[in-house]
Amino acid sequence: MTDSATGSDDGAVRAFIGSFTSAGGRGITVAAVDRETGALTVLGSTDTVPDPSFLALGHGPGPGGGALYAVSETEPGAAAALDVTGDVPQPLGGIRPVDGDGPTHLALAGGHLLTANYNSGSVSVLPVLADGSLGPVASVSRHEGSGPDTARQRGPHAHQVLPDPSGNWVLSVDLGTDSVRICALDTATGALRPHGETALRPGTGPRHLAFHPAGGHAYVLNELEPTVTTCRWNAAAGVLEPVGETSVLPAPPAKGDEPATYPSEVVVSHDGRFLWTANRGHDTISVLELDATGEQATLVTTVDCGGHWPRDLTLDPAGRRLYASNERSGDVSWFDIDPETGVPRRAGSLAAPAVSCVIFG
Repeated sequence: MTDSATGSDDGAVRAFIGSFTSAGGRGITVAAVDRETGALTVLGSTDTVPDPSFLALGHGPGPGGGALYAVSETEPGAAAALDVTGDVPQPLGGIRPVDGDGPTHLALAGGHLLTANYNSGSVSVLPVLADGSLGPVASVSRHEGSGPDTARQRGPHAHQVLPDPSGNWVLSVDLGTDSVRICALDTATGALRPHGETALRPGTGPRHLAFHPAGGHAYVLNELEPTVTTCRWNAAAGVLEPVGETSVLPAPPAKGDEPATYPSEVVVSHDGRFLWTANRGHDTISVLELDATGEQATLVTTVDCGGHWPRDLTLDPAGRRLYASNERSGDVSWFDIDPETGVPRRAGSLAAPAVSCVIFG
């Protein structure tokens, strides 16, 4: 099923919003972005991909350069390519199995699409064909290990996969094993070659990471404990080294305190001065200041996320606004960022049932 509204102006910035169709979401929604206010206006949507919980947009010439990609967070899991030249996304080829369950994240690298498969603890690689559509799975890299949290860490749970800024490495963040794996991607065959694995503090449950714009540091957001682990990143050697840990809440939660807090996403400002996290349960956005080296993070404050259960947090292309995807309250709230303090101020919202992510293109 598809629906559409009034078209957008040529060249206008657009947002692509993912949501859980199994929970009443619209699937993938396209929205126009007002350059002055940041406001979102729905242009169209499609539910042709079940539970498209995370999206990635291709940029530039070559395979996938103008296509939108979505995971289908189902069992078995799948991924899809879509043409987004119009206001309603149209399928590019068929929905492809990823040979893994519950894919939660995806990224483009070296002419391939990679998916992090949470339930099966693996990373799948699918080739991107000349027309932007996806070929069948080229390889699957299965993680191994566990963690001390018997409810959440009995086995591996790959939660994010992304290339590093140099483009030479692929990193996968595993909540179940308290580690980040580093691999090299063979662009000819789609095989992932294991290179190293960085162990983080047991029981922290790493979920996502973001790189400093200078490229020498990465910040790992932990889901099972509300902290960020700062790491040095050596792109030449492909080595990730933890050097510090910072709470994203004003005071550490006591055991048994409600609501429990499960951080979901970490974002770094374009100038490398600030870091923000979205905190489910606490329902806040945390503001951390980074020192000039990028190695020291200090919590400044937290602000209300504008809804309930912020599953995702996104910085707009200009670096002026944050967009929180509040899954359980069913809205995307946007915030103007104070350029001096990094503190976001809520400026508006859009109803988006069961929303899971927002990206821009």
